[in-house]
Amino acid sequence: MKTLLCGASRAAIATASIAAAVCAFGPAQAAEFDGVTIEAKLIGGQQYEALYARIPEWEAATGARVNVISIKNHFELDKEFKSDIAAGTTSWCVGSNHSSFASQYPTLYTDLSDLIAEDVVAEFVQANIKAATFDGKLVMLPRAQFDVSALYYQKDIYEDAEKAKAFEAKFGYPFAVPETWTEVKDQAIFFADPPNFYGTQYAGKDEAIVGRYYEMVVAEGGKLFNDDFSPAFNSEEGKRALQWFVDLYNAKAVPAGTTNYLWDDLGNGFASGTIALNLDWPGWAGFFNDPAASIVAGNVGVAPAPKGSAGVRTGWSGFHGFSVTQDCENKEAAASLVDFLTNEESQKVESAAGPLPSRTAVWDYVSEQAKDDPYRSEVLAAFKETAATAFAVPPTPFWIEATNLIYPELQAAILADKTVDEALQDASDAVNDLMLEEGVY
Repeated sequence: MKTLLCGASRAAIATASIAAAVCAFGPAQAAEFDGVTIEAKLIGGQQYEALYARIPEWEAATGARVNVISIKNHFELDKEFKSDIAAGTTSWCVGSNHSSFASQYPTLYTDLSDLIAEDVVAEFVQANIKAATFDGKLVMLPRAQFDVSALYYQKDIYEDAEKAKAFEAKFGYPFAVPETWTEVKDQAIFFADPPNFYGTQYAGKDEAIVGRYYEMVVAEGGKLFNDDFSPAFNSEEGKRALQWFVDLYNAKAVPAGTTNYLWDDLGNGFASGTIALNLDWPGWAGFFNDPAASIVAGNVGVAPAPKGSAGVRTGWSGFHGFSVTQDCENKEAAASLVDFLTNEESQKVESAAGPLPSRTAVWDYVSEQAKDDPYRSEVLAAFKETAATAFAVPPTPFWIEATNLIYPELQAAILADKTVDEALQDASDAVNDLMLEEGVY
């Protein structure tokens, strides 16, 4: 039967892509969900949209329809999910999820182990599957959006002999693509010509700046939390890490609005040609080198993330995925959609633009495809080296709540409303109170 459907009967199917989708599911599932509507809440943004263009293929193959009822960044989705949980309005079916957020929703999502075949789950990088499993429940399937950041830079800056001479005369060491965060700061200040050009930039609010601060603390030899999840960042290492952000802001080496920036602001900023150095995610690699979207296309270099004073590379990491709500009326159809959006073909589509896959076979495919593409090879090499020492967020369900307490204090120091010492003391006290109130220790 499957042979007939995927061979002789293909002529009856409207397009080759739809045929591929049908064959991927097999005959038992084709048109199985006629009349079913799956409501979804998905992350939005340039680097995520290509995958969603495949949804009509799943609809044609299964007879179901997808109604995307919310499309926002994960910070806004997080607030919406928590509001839904509080209001009891969680009957929508498929949600974007992330390893940094997932532990907060113990009652929202169902166990995909009951809905996705074991042999399918085995095709994913098992470290990701482990990180997607909480209290024995597989709460999401990873998409091709494994996140760790590498350093994008404008190549022609490093080809300027006069600039190299002036830099070495000022700082006393050779001018080259930075390998440490001290070198990034020196170069960013040296390059800056506000308001027309800036040395670097950083996300300045929400979990985004706390994640960056966290990895800088680690790179300085410190840690954000102790083993019991009490705050550990009010330390010499934590103060050095925060001072890095403060110094860049004071020197006007970053845009004045950086304390309001999130990921799309950074991506569009670097693509505008006004930023020299940009620590960013793999999902932007294709966009940055696309002449239709980016002024710096053809002039983009990619290097591993720099190291802090402890000789440790920054490497805050995580991954995106899709989950099925516990209150979904048709979990089988929802799981089918999640399966489709994370299958091998979907991961090939996503990874073609730069994101890193979470399926073992697609890693091999991407590496093979990059052999004759110098830029893609450079991207993969930089992210592979950075990923080798990557680290996840601290495994506490109160991660996001803690970041909501920490980030306003980081902003206060950057904007000179508080000293570094005052800001970190206040942040530490607030997080300590949170953990005590939640009975963590």
